[in-house]
Amino acid sequence: MENLQAIKQRFGIIGNDVQLNRALEKAVRVAPTDISVLVTGESGVGKENIPKIIHSLSHRKHAKYIAVNCGAIPEGTIDSELFGHEKGSFTGATQDRKGYFEVADGGTIFLDEVGELPLTTQVRLLRVLENGEFIKVGSSKTLKTNVRIVAATNVNMQEAIQKERFREDLYYRLSTVEISLPPLRERNEDIHLLFRKFASDFAQKYRMPSIRLDENAIKILLNYRFPGNIRQLKNLAEQISVIEESRTITANKLQQYLPNATGNLPAVVGGKKSNDFSSERDIMYKILFDMRNDINDLKKLTLDLMKNGSVEELEEENHDLLQKIYGDKELKEHDIEVLNIPQNTNKEKDYDFIETIEEDESLSLQDKEIEMIKKSLEKNNNKRKLAAKELGISERTLYRKIKQYDL
Repeated sequence: MENLQAIKQRFGIIGNDVQLNRALEKAVRVAPTDISVLVTGESGVGKENIPKIIHSLSHRKHAKYIAVNCGAIPEGTIDSELFGHEKGSFTGATQDRKGYFEVADGGTIFLDEVGELPLTTQVRLLRVLENGEFIKVGSSKTLKTNVRIVAATNVNMQEAIQKERFREDLYYRLSTVEISLPPLRERNEDIHLLFRKFASDFAQKYRMPSIRLDENAIKILLNYRFPGNIRQLKNLAEQISVIEESRTITANKLQQYLPNATGNLPAVVGGKKSNDFSSERDIMYKILFDMRNDINDLKKLTLDLMKNGSVEELEEENHDLLQKIYGDKELKEHDIEVLNIPQNTNKEKDYDFIETIEEDESLSLQDKEIEMIKKSLEKNNNKRKLAAKELGISERTLYRKIKQYDL
């Protein structure tokens, strides 16, 4: 078995941090086995190196190694990507296709951002972990696969389980061994070492002298929190190497390249998106309902005023309603003007001038949803993918609603 220094050189890992060494030791220990591994850590800490180490030191090293970014695959197609599909199983399935689990049989699959998997896919993945069985999309035939799964996530899994975004049983199957990588700010002694390595690499790449930091710049570098971790540090070294003419970087120059970030990437984990269509729709419906109630209240006030013509009685009888619509301050500042409406001597036609307003517009949530789906489909020439993107829902959800409402 290779020692840690040899493994670091082989995979380009820089640093001597105790937590980093512990993570590498665990990876070396579990590599010869077939147990599942979950790699955790913030975005940009280098989680992708751990599955490569595990695969290269395992008995599967001569078989396939496939890395899958679960967060980059649309919800409607991820089952097909992972497990394959039969010809004609859905629109666009013009031929049979093998999924990653079938292609990587005998090898290793790295599921990056596994916390982003849809719940339906999580059920399928759990079955693969339990007995190595899976079914292609559109097929009824059970297939077997012998795959080693290494997963990674930057999501707080316990929080995701509590919010029912991730299955607890799948978490325990994936995390037979959990390897946690420390953020860069906790590897203080490695920061400058990594920066020098990146500066040297970019100097060689762009054929220019390597940059170096003066003492004050080094202090600033070590005190910065690096919310983007190693990825941000590498980007910083490349920017300075290309842009700055002077090869000695001062503290003032370095500060120009360090944004005043306070949080850790990703900024929001599992939070609602600012352009969440469903939440905007709920707000719109609430406004519509409030407007309808206000209009009905105003109609009542108008009728009472036309019948009685007395401002004092109107204020006394409808005090709560007036306060709700105008507020105490506005009531004091503005007097209510009584409109002199000509009276008709014919009692049967006393209110001929009043127009009856019928509210024939449906405010049903379902009707509004159907209307929006129809408009979006018409706008996008019945292309479901574009319509789903505009509506802010997945293509699978749109397809289900089309079938549900028989559109």
